[in-house]
Amino acid sequence: MRVVEAFRAAFGADPQTVWRAPGRVNLIGEHTDYNDGFVLPFAVPWGVTAAVTPRADRTVRLLSLQSPGEPVTLATHEEAKGWTRYVVGVLAMLGDRVAGADIAIDGDVPQGAGLSSSAALEVSVAAALNDLHQLGMTPMELALLGQKAENDFVGMPCGIMDQAASALSEEGRALFLDCRSLASRTIPLDLAAHGLSILIIDTQVHHEHAGGEYAKRRAECESAARKLGVPALRDVTDLAGALERLSGAERKRTMHVVTENHRVEALIGLLRAGAVTEIGALLNASHLSLRDQYEVSSPELDLAVEAALKGGARGARMTGGGFGGSAVALVADDRLQSVQDSVSAAYAERGFQAPRFLPATPARGAHRLA
Repeated sequence: MRVVEAFRAAFGADPQTVWRAPGRVNLIGEHTDYNDGFVLPFAVPWGVTAAVTPRADRTVRLLSLQSPGEPVTLATHEEAKGWTRYVVGVLAMLGDRVAGADIAIDGDVPQGAGLSSSAALEVSVAAALNDLHQLGMTPMELALLGQKAENDFVGMPCGIMDQAASALSEEGRALFLDCRSLASRTIPLDLAAHGLSILIIDTQVHHEHAGGEYAKRRAECESAARKLGVPALRDVTDLAGALERLSGAERKRTMHVVTENHRVEALIGLLRAGAVTEIGALLNASHLSLRDQYEVSSPELDLAVEAALKGGARGARMTGGGFGGSAVALVADDRLQSVQDSVSAAYAERGFQAPRFLPATPARGAHRLA
C-alpha cells in the first residue's frame, strides 16, 4: 500500500492503523442540508486513505502523497495552513481525548470536482483516531466531528451531508438523510440491474466556496426563515403563502429549498418502487431550480446538462455546491459513449476546457484497511 510505504519512509516505522473514507456525489437534495432538509447522496469509489500512529506529545507530523516534500511538523493547531487544516481541525475538535499524531495521507478523489475530498479527509482521520484511542464514536458522530472541524476550524459553514455520506454509506445503496433529526437509512440503488449508470461530468472548473457565495446563500435562507417565522425553510408547508411574503433572492431561495425537499422524497418513492429508470425528470427539475432559483450553476454546468440530455441521458443536473465542479447524468449503458461525445463536442464548440467523465457506482463508507 503506497500510503504505508510513504509513512514508513517518512516516520521510520509502520502506522498503527490505516483507514479509508470515500468522497461522495449527491444524487439529489442540493443546498437542503443546512436548511434542515433531506438529501440523497452516495459514496463514490474514490476517497482518502489515512495511515496514523498516535504520539504522546502534542506535535502533529503530516505527509500527503498529493503534496510531495518533507513532512509538515506542527507544534500547535494554529500553525495549520491549506489542506492540513482539515486534519488538524479534527484533532482540535477531539480536544484532550487525543494528543499528537503522525499521519500520512493518500487521496484519489478528483480535486475540484465537487466530490467532497475534504469530507473524505476529515472522516478518514477521525475514524483512524477513533479506532486508535478506542473513543467508541459511531459513524454519525464521526461525521459530526468532521463537520465541526470544517465549520469551526476551517471556517466553511457546510451542512452534514458530505461527512455523513463518507461515514455511513453502503455499497450499492444511496443514503437518505434527514439533516435535522440525523435519522438515516440506505436505499437500494442497483443501477446495473436496470442497464443504467451514473456518469459524473467534471467540468474541470475549480470551485472554491469557502469564502463568499455559499455563505451568502446560507444567510439568505436563514433570513427568509426568520421572516416566515419558521426554524428553517424545511418547515415551510404553504409555499404559495410563503412566497407572497418574500421578495428577491429570499423568495427564490425558498422556492428552491422547499421544492427540492419534495423532489428528494419523490425520487426515493420511485427507487423503492423499483422505478429507477423514471428518476431522470426529477434530476432535470432539480437542475433548473438550482440554475434559476438558487443561482449556483455556471455556463459549463448548464452546457454539460444540456449536452448530456441531447446525447441521450435520461436526466442530468449539477451536483455539489455549484459555480463549477460536476454534473451527474443518469445514462443507459448503451448511451454512455453518445453522451460523452455530445458533451465533449459541445465543450469544444464553446471553447471550454475538455471535461472529464467518471462513471460512478455507490461505494462503501469509511472502513479500516489495516
